[in-house]
Amino acid sequence: MYTLLNDDGPIAKQNQGAVVPPIYQNSLFTFDSWDDIDQAFDDFSDSYIYSRINNPTAKYAEEKIALLCGGEKAKLTASGISAIVAAVMHCVKSGDHIITIHNVYGPTNNFLSQYLNNYGITTTFVKGTSIHDFINAAQPNTRLIFLESPASMTYELQDLDAVAQFAKSANIKTVIDNTWASPLYQKPLEIGIDIEVHSVSKYISGHSDIVAGAIISDKETINQIIKNEIALLGAKIAPFEAWLILRSLRTLPLRMKKHSKNTKKIIAFLESHPMVRKIIFPGIPSFEQYELGKKQMSGYSGLLSFELNTDDISMVKSFINALKLIKLGVSWGGHESLVYSPTISYSKELTPEQFQAMNIKVGMVRISIGLESAKDLVADLRQALDGVTG
Repeated sequence: MYTLLNDDGPIAKQNQGAVVPPIYQNSLFTFDSWDDIDQAFDDFSDSYIYSRINNPTAKYAEEKIALLCGGEKAKLTASGISAIVAAVMHCVKSGDHIITIHNVYGPTNNFLSQYLNNYGITTTFVKGTSIHDFINAAQPNTRLIFLESPASMTYELQDLDAVAQFAKSANIKTVIDNTWASPLYQKPLEIGIDIEVHSVSKYISGHSDIVAGAIISDKETINQIIKNEIALLGAKIAPFEAWLILRSLRTLPLRMKKHSKNTKKIIAFLESHPMVRKIIFPGIPSFEQYELGKKQMSGYSGLLSFELNTDDISMVKSFINALKLIKLGVSWGGHESLVYSPTISYSKELTPEQFQAMNIKVGMVRISIGLESAKDLVADLRQALDGVTG
């Protein structure tokens, strides 16, 4: 299946055999006649008129992402949250109701719980580990179930097959943020979810040099999103960023294997250290939903959380500040390993009730395992943990 990541296809064939596709760094496209541009506007979602809508470099990357996700069509956007906003706004209108999970990504939480309230759209937050959570929360005006599986920070899973079946029976659309698993390790569209979104900034780009998002679905849905949300909100991808995404797609399978391999070694070390109270990761047998994870994912990424054996925030700070190779940062999915404490921002961005519902402990630390030497990463974690216990 990874041959689709090679540079082949109708756009590539126009590139004079160049092994790396060119960047179409232009804002507009000209036409030979009135009839030609008139015809282009009739095929607005697939024509090259203005790069806010379509660009050959972006379209080339979009074709690859759509194939990788098992969708008919994809659209790149300026960021992961812009992809989420566009997908959600496509599905709802004033007076509608949304169901999502407590542990959804922080900015998504804010958008659903606060921003949309200004326009008469309400949201119910549920745990989401049981299909009954969604069934019991459904209302006559429910039009969307927004999923994120695994969920942020705690990695709780939703049963995608069960949710998809229920939603279709109730005429409710489903959208999933599939960033954690990457398109390689989870295929929500094949399970029955309507729309898939990604923060391309994470594993798909993998180099910490791109901010982008992607929306993937059937052709009709994506065409409608392009005509409305993308064209009107203006959250376009730049040609150069699309070109960098093409570069990244070439190495995605290799990078994901290395992330996963390093993560297994890091978990083995963390399980042996007395300063670690609990490891939270869908790929270990002690994870409560381990069997569900095996059912709907074919592999596991390099993002995990663990709880330090303390409830003293000063000791958590001491541990994070002692790390040398592993840097403190908010994102993940790149070459470099990163650490983050959700207490830093979640307690500021969310209400106390929302923070409590997410079941985040003071001692919880998130770590993104990068592509460095696993031996070096273990050594860095050991010296930092030993310093806290000492």
